[in-house]
Amino acid sequence: MAVEPSQDTLNGQGSSLRAVVSMLVGNKTSPLPQQLAMGFFTDTSLCIGCKACEVACKQWNQLPASDPGWTGSSYDNTGQLSATTWRHVQFIEHIGRREDGQNGYSGVRSDISGQIAQAKKDNIIPLIPPGTALPFFNTDRWLMQSDVCKHCANAPCLEACPTGAIIRTEFDTVYVQQDICNGCGYCVVACPFGVIARDERGTHTARKCTLCYDRMKDGIEPACAKACPTDSIQFGEVAKLKAHARERLGILHERGVKEARLYGVDDDILDGGLNSFFLLLDEPEVYNLPANPQRPSNNVVPASLWTILAAMVLSLFGIFFFRE
Repeated sequence: MAVEPSQDTLNGQGSSLRAVVSMLVGNKTSPLPQQLAMGFFTDTSLCIGCKACEVACKQWNQLPASDPGWTGSSYDNTGQLSATTWRHVQFIEHIGRREDGQNGYSGVRSDISGQIAQAKKDNIIPLIPPGTALPFFNTDRWLMQSDVCKHCANAPCLEACPTGAIIRTEFDTVYVQQDICNGCGYCVVACPFGVIARDERGTHTARKCTLCYDRMKDGIEPACAKACPTDSIQFGEVAKLKAHARERLGILHERGVKEARLYGVDDDILDGGLNSFFLLLDEPEVYNLPANPQRPSNNVVPASLWTILAAMVLSLFGIFFFRE
C-alpha cells in the first residue's frame, strides 16, 4: 500500500528545490517601478568649451585620465568619446574661411556671408568686429559641443547585445551591466554614433555614459550637468526638455540665428528619437553626427531573405548539376 508524503515533506522538498534553483540562477528580484524618462538637452549655443563636464564625469565615475596630445587640426586634445571618456567637448574651428572653400571650412553658406557684408555696409556691425563679437557676426568662429551617449529610445547597442548586459533602467536610460558584459564588441559596431567602446586596457568590457544612474537613484542630477557653468547641459524629464528645446530654438530664430536646428528631438531618428538631444548651429555632419543614423536590426529581415533566396538558387543548381 502506497503511503502519500505528508505536507511537511512536500514543503521541505520545495524549499530544497528553491534553494538549488536560487544557487544556480540567483535570487529573482521584482523590477523597480518605472519612473519618468530622464535625459539631457545640450544647447551648443551656450557651450564655451571649458570642458568642466569632461572633468566632472571622469572624477565622479573614477575614469582614468588620458594622455593629452595635439591632433594637428584642433585645440581639442580629447579627440573622441571612448571607454574612459564618456563626455567629450568638441572644438570645431572655422577660421579663415572662404566661400570657395580654398582656405578653411568649405561648408560656409553664401547667404550668411552676404548678410554679414550687408550689415557691415549699413554700419549695423563694425567693419572690424571687436574681440567680444558674437560668433554669428563673423565667418570666423568656433563651434563647441559636449558630446555624450544619446540613450536612444530604440538603442541599436541594446538590440545587438547577445548576453543581455545592456538594459533599460527605470529612468528609460541605456545602461551596461559590467558583471554580465563579455566584451564581444557587437554593441560597438551597432552604435551609429560611435559612442560605446570596449575598454582594452582595463576591464575589456563595453563602457559608456550611464547618465549617472547611481546619482539619479538618489535624486541628484548627473555630474556633467551639475558642473556646467552656462547650463549648456540641462538634465531633466525628457518631455519637458523637448518642450524647452523647441522654445529655445524659436528664440534663436527670432534673434536671427536661422541656422540653429534641433537634433534628436523628433521621433524620426532611429524610430523613436533620442533621450539625449542637441541644439546645433550648423548641419549635423559638421558635429560628426549622422543626419540619418541607421539601425542594423532593420537589415536583418532583408538580409535573411536574400540568404534564403541564394541558398535556394544554389540548391537548384546543385540538383540540375548532379542529374547531368
